[in-house]
Amino acid sequence: METSDKKRDQYSEKNITNNMVHKSGFVNILGNPNVGKSTLMNALVGEKLSIITSKSQTTRHRIMGIVNGDDFQIVYSDTPGIIKPAYKLQESMMQSVHTAIIDADLILYVTDIKEKIDKNRETLDRVIKSDVPVILIINKIDLGDQETLDRFFEKWKEIMPEAIIAPISAKERFNTNNLLDIILNNLPEGPAYFPKDQLTDRYERFFVTEIIREKILNNYKKEIPYSVEIEIESYKEQNKIVNIRALIHVTRESQKGIIIGHQGKMLKKTGTEARKDIEEFIGKKVYLEIYVKVTRDWRDKPGTLKKFGY
Repeated sequence: METSDKKRDQYSEKNITNNMVHKSGFVNILGNPNVGKSTLMNALVGEKLSIITSKSQTTRHRIMGIVNGDDFQIVYSDTPGIIKPAYKLQESMMQSVHTAIIDADLILYVTDIKEKIDKNRETLDRVIKSDVPVILIINKIDLGDQETLDRFFEKWKEIMPEAIIAPISAKERFNTNNLLDIILNNLPEGPAYFPKDQLTDRYERFFVTEIIREKILNNYKKEIPYSVEIEIESYKEQNKIVNIRALIHVTRESQKGIIIGHQGKMLKKTGTEARKDIEEFIGKKVYLEIYVKVTRDWRDKPGTLKKFGY
């Protein structure tokens, strides 16, 4: 009889485990440039997947970061900042934003304590009119006082009465744990979409291009960073080293000279900084060769944009 009871208890425990509710969903991060979307993405994922600079339009691609627990899987998407497109590259960037509104299970709409509330209202209205639940995130609250935060809170509550409002500082990691709890509470039940040990939907080559582009954003001024695209010509892994050959595409001959710099010093500086970060990211020694090529009007050529993954 004792053996029978023991078996019954084991069977009950197994059933409880099997019947554990599992939550999963696509949580898409939207907002205007420079409100801290990429910083938030990296904070929530716990890894640096999105590059961060003080310049607008830093994020060009939709980048997924996957967070797993025993009973949940959150698939975050960082998206480009909302802008009015001036050329086909930006049109492609904004298409990924519009798609992110449609295919989300939950939207994190990010603003900050200094942003004008009616900025790019057309896209905000799309978010409001969608059937997707929204968490309105007021970021950078460390830069304001309580009175300013209260005023923003009340204004946003008028605009998005159905949204949950979460004040945070992504940079300082303030209130991000509470935000995770809110996300989990609003995530639908469902199976995992990706293997539980997967961190992102992107390959290492993609992150190499993003690291190089981040250094260009940091090291060059004016229009140069916005005229540049990175292409990995070869990526060869050996036992202890990865050999990488990368091309920096620019739109004009004069930009090529600026990227290279006097006696090649600027290109060398960019390459050295990129190599160090790539080594840290992939966990191996890297031999990085970087060349510069003029590809005229690449931002407006559909075939070239497709080749670059847009």
